[in-house]
Amino acid sequence: QVQLVESGGGLVQPGGSLRLSCAASGSIFMIRAWGWYRQAPGKERELVAGFISGDTTNYADSVKGRFTISRDGAKKTMYLQMNSLKLEDTAVYYCNAVVTTERGSTSPYWGKGTLVTVSS
Repeated sequence: QVQLVESGGGLVQPGGSLRLSCAASGSIFMIRAWGWYRQAPGKERELVAGFISGDTTNYADSVKGRFTISRDGAKKTMYLQMNSLKLEDTAVYYCNAVVTTERGSTSPYWGKGTLVTVSS
């Protein structure tokens, strides 16, 4: 019904950059909210960055000043520009979206995740 597909993960050295993308497709009437989460080994999933209302964004304290969330509504695509990556940024990054479908139902959806590994 609604699919979220992340891309852009990979292996990067500390201090490097990556850009993640999340493409939404399917029976979408409106994307009401979306954001990026991550889950490191042995840890709980946490919010990294998100659009909380309109164009208002919020970021986890650990990524403020280094990560930037953006979106292209026409393409139904969300991005996460990650700069100055640190070892502790290593995690599987997930896209989440609260979507109202063309049938009128509103639900949260998750992508399958993309792995980001920061290592020297």
